[in-house]
Amino acid sequence: MTDSDGGEPGRGSFGQPRGLATLFFTEMWERFSFYGMRAILAYYLYYSAVDGGLGMPRSSALSLVAAYGSAVYMASVAGAWVADRLLGTQRAVLYGGVLIMCGHITLAIVPGMAGVAGGLGLIIVGTGLLKSNVTAIVGTLYEPGDQRKDAGFSLFYMGINLGSFVAPLLTGLAASGADFHLGFGLAAIGMALGLIQYVLGRKHLGTASLEPTNPLDPAERRWLLPRLGLAALGAAGVLAVLALGGWLTSGRVVNLLSLLSVLLPVAYFWVMLRSRRLDGVERDRVLAFVPLFVASVMFWTLFEQQSTVIAAFADSRVDRDLLGFEIPPSWFQSVNPVAILLLAPLFALLWTRLGTRQPGTPTKFSGGLALVGVSFLVMMLASATLPEGGASPLWLVGALVVMTCGELLLSPVGLSVSTSLAPRAFAAQMVGLFLLSVAAGSGIGAQLVRLYSPDSELVYFGALGLVAVLLGASLVLAAPLIRRRMHGVR
Repeated sequence: MTDSDGGEPGRGSFGQPRGLATLFFTEMWERFSFYGMRAILAYYLYYSAVDGGLGMPRSSALSLVAAYGSAVYMASVAGAWVADRLLGTQRAVLYGGVLIMCGHITLAIVPGMAGVAGGLGLIIVGTGLLKSNVTAIVGTLYEPGDQRKDAGFSLFYMGINLGSFVAPLLTGLAASGADFHLGFGLAAIGMALGLIQYVLGRKHLGTASLEPTNPLDPAERRWLLPRLGLAALGAAGVLAVLALGGWLTSGRVVNLLSLLSVLLPVAYFWVMLRSRRLDGVERDRVLAFVPLFVASVMFWTLFEQQSTVIAAFADSRVDRDLLGFEIPPSWFQSVNPVAILLLAPLFALLWTRLGTRQPGTPTKFSGGLALVGVSFLVMMLASATLPEGGASPLWLVGALVVMTCGELLLSPVGLSVSTSLAPRAFAAQMVGLFLLSVAAGSGIGAQLVRLYSPDSELVYFGALGLVAVLLGASLVLAAPLIRRRMHGVR
């Protein structure tokens, strides 16, 4: 076996290409930084100054965290374009990691909302460059039709969740001592370690992801790049004027990001489908991706509430006393990654053993969507039986484990199929488009979380859970039509 387009011969661990290990550990440390910071961000925003926070209203803080998550994944489209047209995916990952590290350093040393705005801004841009592109590199490690691909993406997903498991435990301990900035500093260290590992292991990634897949020609560079620079400066100026004038409130920013998160993927599908670079088969495959995208949006609308509504539920509605030790609420955000660490190898083994007999992508998506709906129905039951001292932590753990099973059916499979269905001219951008489903789900969630309160949580969890289950059932019915348009991609 030779890694595609110039990779090193031979296989690495678990019979996978050697480059997978490099990307596994790069993504592990990047996710350590991302989830470590996000695990404590909502609490930092709505805790009082006495407890080390900024004292925002809780509903506003949860909405802002959701909108931040949406912005991160919207930036992935721009990052994928930069990789496809300017830098190549390998360089985009490197530059993105540097910006992410600087963002966490800003959160760690700059107090107040200035640190939040500056730090989150850098992390948004950096994650946009890194997130979709590191996933796209994984896809280049496999030849078309390689049956190891889904298993490889599942193993790659383990790297994500190894970092995600440890991070909330460490940053949560720091935050429980009223020192949120120490937690942000730990996130910066994690990203620095990821960068070091990536630089040392790039030799295993081959050449397929080294150069842009659809580079700008010299004439396009001379015309486009100055105009992009002027547009960026103009946008920064407008934002500065609006902020100084008092119009740019957090609520308006959230509403704008929510609107963009829905409009951007619609526009992107339109542009991609009208592109002359697509042939008939590629256009059919993009059309097949549309219902999968819609299902993914609904999935992430619920799933991403782990850092907002479910985080708030863990903080105020769960009995967290363990033999006199109060469990930090952020620790519950480690349930999902530790469940993935335990279950992902089983899913990877299952898909490998089944080979061509495994369920198709639409069936996997429908199962993932139904399970995330069931997890919210479990939360509804927890709310309906809530004792005076708070719900048992087992309710929350059980809901998160069910949610994790849904994630393993949908997320790594979605990353894999996005590379398989991608037109050549939109290789990294197709992964970015899949990540826009996370952006849209988070953007919709930024509006929905405003409806959450202890008084409304029974209806809140029940209604969202039921909608997800019904949409999953609808996807099963549409599966034959979707598979025909996929033209042999499973």
